[in-house]
Amino acid sequence: MSEKLVQLKEILGEVSDLGSAGSILSWDQQVNMPPAGAEARGQQLATLGKIAQEKFTSDEVGSLLEDLKKEYTDPETDEGALIRVTARTYEKAKSVPAEFIAEQAIAATKGVEAWVEAKSKSDFSIFRPHLEKNVELVKKYVSFFPPADHPYDTLLDDYEPGMKTAEVREIFGNLRPKQVALIKAISESKQVKSEFLNKSYNEKKVWDFGEAIITKFGYDFNRGRQDKAPHPFETTFNVNDVRITNRYEKNAPLATLFSAMHECGHALYELGSNPAYERTPLAGGTSLAVHESQSRMWENLVGRSLPFWEHFYPELKKTFPTQLDGVSLKSFYRAINKVEPSFIRVNADEATYNLHIMLRLEIEIGLVDGSMEVKDLPEIWNAKMRDYLGVTPPNDRQGVLQDIHWSYGSIGYFSTYALGNIVSAQLWEQINKEIKDLDEQIRKGQFGELREWLRAKIHVHSHKYDPQDIVKKVTGSTIDSAAYVRYLTKKYSEVYGL
Repeated sequence: MSEKLVQLKEILGEVSDLGSAGSILSWDQQVNMPPAGAEARGQQLATLGKIAQEKFTSDEVGSLLEDLKKEYTDPETDEGALIRVTARTYEKAKSVPAEFIAEQAIAATKGVEAWVEAKSKSDFSIFRPHLEKNVELVKKYVSFFPPADHPYDTLLDDYEPGMKTAEVREIFGNLRPKQVALIKAISESKQVKSEFLNKSYNEKKVWDFGEAIITKFGYDFNRGRQDKAPHPFETTFNVNDVRITNRYEKNAPLATLFSAMHECGHALYELGSNPAYERTPLAGGTSLAVHESQSRMWENLVGRSLPFWEHFYPELKKTFPTQLDGVSLKSFYRAINKVEPSFIRVNADEATYNLHIMLRLEIEIGLVDGSMEVKDLPEIWNAKMRDYLGVTPPNDRQGVLQDIHWSYGSIGYFSTYALGNIVSAQLWEQINKEIKDLDEQIRKGQFGELREWLRAKIHVHSHKYDPQDIVKKVTGSTIDSAAYVRYLTKKYSEVYGL
């Protein structure tokens, strides 16, 4: 390793450490911090963010990168990938003043606390000024970069490197009519019964059952933990400290199980990251769409499958004998896969979920290009819910305030959830070609071969390859919705007898 590469990695390590420290503060804010600590926490995050930005965008880093580009030219080597990814990140970061990073951190911290209060009171007016500030900062952020085909491109690139707004719109445009047609066919079929899912379930027993599931998946509690938070999330401090959070909802108690599986999917990706990439820009997942493909796969393609519950349902029924009395495995399986337009994205069934995402994408694009204003969002949200799903949220809590993302300024993020669904199905088809008895393994509660396949094909490469490249390497195709349509059609034809 050249002396200059050693110098660069030392600086990158320090920047990574600062980012990890900020992540710990953010995790603590949502898990432990008393509400009154928000202002000071915002300042702490602002200081760390500003220092990290200044250190990373220094002339020294720029000079080292220019020299190392000439020395490490093979993109397939770890060194070549590190220089390529770091240089791209450096060019974007160099365009953003450190003062702006600090301002955004303070706004995000205040925004999260305002969102928590607004959601608890179902009052959008509490959150409105903070969201207006975040949208203002997002527009300012976009202005730091050369004009793109669409201003939203700049934001999308932060989460899905290289992807354009037009590409996402095309993918969604192809997918939406097929999902709408499937939903229509299902709506004309006899609906399944699911009342037993909404009975009262002991919170601790549900929580413990979820932890037993993800332990079998391979989540290592020596390298992670699960805590309560207002909105489930996964966060990584290093390859040996990957944490998840979850929540319990009285009106959807078993949703806790699927949230645990979802966040575990994210965590397994991070836990499987190549340790050699630690404290560099290569660490962690390559993009949010690929990340979401992992979480949605474990939650849905595994966790909502019949073989999965053939293994786990007897124990679940033993744990909740009163709630599940007289409920057969087939009835339970159909219930957890019931298709019904609903208000809450994270609890939406697979057939309607992407429509929730498309709605949010339209709103984000409207906020960024100025065709929509924050003050009108509750009405816009409800109108689009009627248009997309045929339902109207009864209040702000179940409508425009349900997601945490906008509170900390994450605009450009939502489309990656639907893209992740699409990628998960592409990977699933390939997995089933290579692991012939996968259903039988899942039926026996054996997940090791699946986990290790994902680790070898996806996780260990971390950020070495761009998202479209890694998807094509594994499946032979870039992101394409055909496999997802096949998956949904087959599954719901069986569930509903279409």
